[in-house]
Amino acid sequence: METAQSSVVGTKPGAVLGRAPLPRVVPKLSGVQQRIQAARLMQAKPSLGAAYAQALARWEADPVLRLLGLPVITECYRSVGRQDELYAQGRTKPGKIVTYKRGGESKHNWLPCSALDVAFLLPNGETSWSGLLLSKFARLIKAADARVHWGGDWPGFKDWPHFEV
Repeated sequence: METAQSSVVGTKPGAVLGRAPLPRVVPKLSGVQQRIQAARLMQAKPSLGAAYAQALARWEADPVLRLLGLPVITECYRSVGRQDELYAQGRTKPGKIVTYKRGGESKHNWLPCSALDVAFLLPNGETSWSGLLLSKFARLIKAADARVHWGGDWPGFKDWPHFEV
């Protein structure tokens, strides 16, 4: 659908009269962030790490997807204490319930780790756990390795950021 502004000679669709179109920014990780991502990926079981790396490469190679945001691993291994903190959330501590696993019961609690959680670094620098972005990434990671299961596919409780083997 053509906007009134785009019908004006010399303007592009989406441009505001008198202003240049907004630049399209592809999110980038700093050197420190890249090292953190590499360390988290090294915690994963080789099959999960390889599937994530392949899905990430396909995401970054797609000119449309990479403008939406950059997948990042927010957690791979987590300690039993950290797991218990997350379990308390929505029960004895404020917040929404984010897990039904106590410390020692989660696939995040062992090395090499059978699970990782993903979020997206957006072009504006914010972090998002968008179900739409996660579902797009889930298709790529499951195509990379059919043994990968996505928490968004689970019946009942949906753990959108969670991927596991």
